[in-house]
Amino acid sequence: MSADDLQFRDIDACFADFLCRLAGGRNDDLHRAAMHASAAVGAGHVCLHLDEAFGSNGAALAVTLRALPVVGPPGGRTPLILDEKNRLYLYRYWNYEYLVAEFIKQKSAELRPVSLPLLRAGIDRIFGPKGDDAVDWQRVAAAAAVRSGFCVISGGPGTGKTSTVVSILALLLEQAGEEGAGIALAAPTGKAAARLGDSIRDARQRLAAVTPVAERIPGQVSTIHRLLGVIPGSVRFRHDRHNPLPHRVVVVDEASMVPLPLMARLVEALAPSARLILLGDRDQLASVEAGAVLGDICDTGRAHRFSAPFREFIRDAASEEIEGEAGDDGNDQPGTPADSLVILRRNYRFGAASAIGAASAAVNEGDGDRLMALVSGEGMDGGVALRPVPPAERLAGALAESVVAGYGEYLGQADPEQALACFDRFRVLCAVRQGEYGVQGLNRAIERVLARQGLIDADRVWYPGRPVMVTVNDYGLGLFNGDIGLAVADPAFSGGLAVCFPAPGGGVRKISPARLPAHETVFAMTVHKSQGSEFDRILLVLPPFDSPVLTRELVYTGLTRARTGAVIWADEEILRSAAARRSERRSGLREALWG
Repeated sequence: MSADDLQFRDIDACFADFLCRLAGGRNDDLHRAAMHASAAVGAGHVCLHLDEAFGSNGAALAVTLRALPVVGPPGGRTPLILDEKNRLYLYRYWNYEYLVAEFIKQKSAELRPVSLPLLRAGIDRIFGPKGDDAVDWQRVAAAAAVRSGFCVISGGPGTGKTSTVVSILALLLEQAGEEGAGIALAAPTGKAAARLGDSIRDARQRLAAVTPVAERIPGQVSTIHRLLGVIPGSVRFRHDRHNPLPHRVVVVDEASMVPLPLMARLVEALAPSARLILLGDRDQLASVEAGAVLGDICDTGRAHRFSAPFREFIRDAASEEIEGEAGDDGNDQPGTPADSLVILRRNYRFGAASAIGAASAAVNEGDGDRLMALVSGEGMDGGVALRPVPPAERLAGALAESVVAGYGEYLGQADPEQALACFDRFRVLCAVRQGEYGVQGLNRAIERVLARQGLIDADRVWYPGRPVMVTVNDYGLGLFNGDIGLAVADPAFSGGLAVCFPAPGGGVRKISPARLPAHETVFAMTVHKSQGSEFDRILLVLPPFDSPVLTRELVYTGLTRARTGAVIWADEEILRSAAARRSERRSGLREALWG
């Protein structure tokens, strides 16, 4: 990350001015460094690496900064923290990183007492007897989570993360006996929480046939914010280190979406005896806000060997031989982060013949040639297809076939619950928000197409069939960032329209458009906002110009939202460039955990 990569905001300049006043007067070096450090956080980084940002001048700048009263070493209480690697932090973000790193190191080393006979019997009963010679990583994950105070289970869509964690919860309940485990389930957004709740309830029903404790697994899932307890008008939460959460087990799904500040607040609010289990896809896009916490915890791109005591435990508890399966870095110490990280390898959704599975794997590996060879299918009814991105003046016409086929069915439904289900079968995904090829431009173009077909009345702001996505949390209404609803005709509401949202446990609930919190039309949505969602088919639109936001993580995340088919609108070179470009967030968390 060079200084040229940052975009400066008014708040960055104000922050730099403030620090100069604290330091006793204008200092150009301090002003420049503080402004860049603030802008780096705004760009999603946790810190600013002076040597990268300022090149050969970085070392001299570090010497200058260390002599100033507003800059201190790690552990200090100064507004800026500068570590020995010349990473410059805003104090608050250094503290967030420190809290998360210390929690993970402590909890990874915290080996819980386990009844091996009970665990072995439970794993065989829930997962079935050990099968062929291939490692069953779900069994490994289950044993690892029962053994440790901290566990990360990562894998792509369809690898069975949710069913695995439900099995883990059953095993923990069996270990706890009548005492119970005190379980909380959470996700970063309301949409992700609703999907996890549905999946948990389905898996719990299947599990009921093999263990009586299944009925004690909770089906209620909250957002992380709601779990911690939002205090209106405050950035703090009701639960913190002084008032910890009462739960003994906390499970967080879609952990790749959790920014560093929120993860720090969560680990700080856990009781000393609590376990934390994170679920997520380490290859997905990082959070919108600062940090790439899950990627750093998983040390994405590198493999680590499980310790010898852990491999022996897995052999005894799960009948799995995992010698050397996680790389070879000479790790023979128990209780390291490597023993708390399990990657699920088998995909139950994308089989060996799946074009989506193969294309997403090629993207993850940065293999542009293989990707191009794979994107020759029909796309919408199976496979992945690449189509040239149309010029702006022909955008609406080019969209017509896809959006009429994708959205026509839900617009013809009279039942709101059916309409919502049909709407979730197709989505247009964008890389950017602004411009003709962003969310705003594409939503306008799609409305024009559907209006010309007589499917909607786009002359009004609110019309039957308008899909909207809530963009802020509203705890009073029970609506959360990412929730999607549909406008339907209803004479009982003012203006003759209501917005229907899925209700927990089935059905819909209706809310007047006038009462909705901030929202936007959502025929098209960003790939970032699509995380935690799945659709039968997607149309992924990349702009006809290169941009730092076009990364392999973005393309991978977009592709893996589709269950059966995907079409990509992109110029070949733009797609190749995106697959070759890794998203990089600067932080010290990875080094703190892995060295």
